[in-house]
Amino acid sequence: MAKRNQTPPKSFEEALRELEDILTSIESGEVGLEESLTRYERGNFLIQHCRGVLGQAEKQIELLTRDSITSRDNATPRDSTTAREGLTLRDSASSQRAAQDAPSDE
Repeated sequence: MAKRNQTPPKSFEEALRELEDILTSIESGEVGLEESLTRYERGNFLIQHCRGVLGQAEKQIELLTRDSITSRDNATPRDSTTAREGLTLRDSASSQRAAQDAPSDE
């Protein structure tokens, strides 16, 4: 069977729907051998298309994950020091207020 130029689906979801339709028609036995082979060929094309789309999505996720880790790891020490100092100052102020509000033993 000669390879034909196939038209790619408009979306991943459309490809899945078409694959489901192809599978249903072949499994039902409603179509003849020649038509089954044509649909089988289309199904293989759609599977390869879906694998390509999923591969691209996987690469995007890896890049996004790598970028977020890199930006987190590249935070300047000054930023994290400032955050720690702010927390320490807040904790000190809270402790002082608590000490002032506590009843004295005298």
